[in-house]
Amino acid sequence: MANNNEALSKANKAKKDEFYTQLVDIENELRHYKPFFKGKTVFCNCDDPYESNFVKYFAMNFNALGLKKLIATCYATSPVMYTQLSFFGEPEPIGSISDGKKPYKIEITEVRDENSDGAIDLDDFEIMLRNNPPELLQGNGDFRSEECVALLKEADVVVTNPPFSLFREFVAQLMKHEKKFIIIGNQNAIGYKEIFPLIMGNKIWLGYGFKRNCAHFINMHYKDIATDVDHREGMIRVSGVMWYTNLDISKRHENMILYKAYNPEEYPTYDTYDAIEVSKSADIPYDYNGVMGVPITFLQHYNPEQFVIVGEFNHGIDGEFDLAKPMINGKLIYKRIAIKRR
Repeated sequence: MANNNEALSKANKAKKDEFYTQLVDIENELRHYKPFFKGKTVFCNCDDPYESNFVKYFAMNFNALGLKKLIATCYATSPVMYTQLSFFGEPEPIGSISDGKKPYKIEITEVRDENSDGAIDLDDFEIMLRNNPPELLQGNGDFRSEECVALLKEADVVVTNPPFSLFREFVAQLMKHEKKFIIIGNQNAIGYKEIFPLIMGNKIWLGYGFKRNCAHFINMHYKDIATDVDHREGMIRVSGVMWYTNLDISKRHENMILYKAYNPEEYPTYDTYDAIEVSKSADIPYDYNGVMGVPITFLQHYNPEQFVIVGEFNHGIDGEFDLAKPMINGKLIYKRIAIKRR
């Protein structure tokens, strides 16, 4: 698992961020937001119309969600040395080996039962794509390009798996244009100096998440070396994967049930700051009113009506909200989020 995360890190550096999200993971998350989508224009701005499971999900559920419009774009890539498959299971030439993948755009305002079988499914979408193929973009399809920014301005909500290596820039763009979003990122992004203040200020929070905070992504670049239990052919297992959103969700208003009482033996104070160490979020004491250092996984349970985030205990002081290094008896522990009970 650690080596898979190392592979992801290498992907970030090499800008090979093509980790395709499974349809089941998309379905499990987006089912919590269904009422929001009615009458909305959804933009999937990092999504190949032929491959993205985000496009598949919204095409199949276009009518059920009551969408106004679905837009999807993908960026041009360098020359490739492998054969790509469309999501229909057939070879799909997306540019020649010399050209790499082409940047496409698709805009959908209606999804019909094309084969008259009484259901809206991928067969209907396949027929629609054959009759109305995606349009080739003028630029490279990068989410920062002029074309894609114009489409972003038209959209109500962005739903995608953005390049992990560009997560800071991606979120900054969404915030600049005041867009709603449901996106995937690594949990390490929580500590980014550009992202943490947004979490602290309740402008971004975590969605419902992946099982065990791990995800299997469809990938074409790296060999998966997960254990036999976790290995899935044609996929790579990555830990610490989160959904990030700024859409209000019910779990943000659910109080954690606190059952443990504070005692100094079980909750040591940091050497560097007047705060106690809470190694597990479930062990937050119900009767302590001072600052507490909790794992970043606490954010999965964070209710801003129950707690306030006051900063973070990081290994390097690189942001105005970094309070101190999390150190106990001279030993540096993993970074923590600093919270207080309201």
